[in-house]
Amino acid sequence: MENFFTHLTWLQAIGTTFGVCQVLLARNNNIHNYLFGITSILIGIWVLYQSKLYADILLNMYYLVMSVYGWIYWKFGKQKEETPISYASGQEQIKAMGIVLLCFVLMVYWLMYYTNSDVPIWDAAVSAFAWAGMWLMAKRKMENWIYLNISNIISIPLLFYKELYIYAGLTIFLFLVGTSGYFKWRKIVIHDTSRRTAEA
Repeated sequence: MENFFTHLTWLQAIGTTFGVCQVLLARNNNIHNYLFGITSILIGIWVLYQSKLYADILLNMYYLVMSVYGWIYWKFGKQKEETPISYASGQEQIKAMGIVLLCFVLMVYWLMYYTNSDVPIWDAAVSAFAWAGMWLMAKRKMENWIYLNISNIISIPLLFYKELYIYAGLTIFLFLVGTSGYFKWRKIVIHDTSRRTAEA
């Protein structure tokens, strides 16, 4: 049993290293963040399976899909050119909230009736906000940081409860970087807007 938990701790540490690289690159608006993110996600899926955090496993599988989509969208966008950072439109805001509500309801039902999860409400809430945040991140929308940080705030005590201390520490770090990332991206948007205005 001790070897098992030591194994999980090492996997958490490795996954955390890649996760830190990913979020720092995302904060700097660097497209290569997705390569580090995919590696971290794959490691995380195995650790979460061993800890019976099933909604988080689905969340990580979604992250995997959105990471591939995000990398393509950031690089090529709709006009086959790099997509700039922008604020979500009203319609996109509604879609993001819809993702939160739908994901939360479906996850709670699934976790309560089809798994042995002992934290279905909290697990579902973490996933719901993160699903919306990742969708907004893939579209390079400013609001992704807000949704992801709400997910982080809920996730921190849950991870401590599950004794996943390294991942809890990573999530605290992600919350701090997420806050910093929002202001960093806002500066980039202001700079790009000023540049386009000057060029016009």
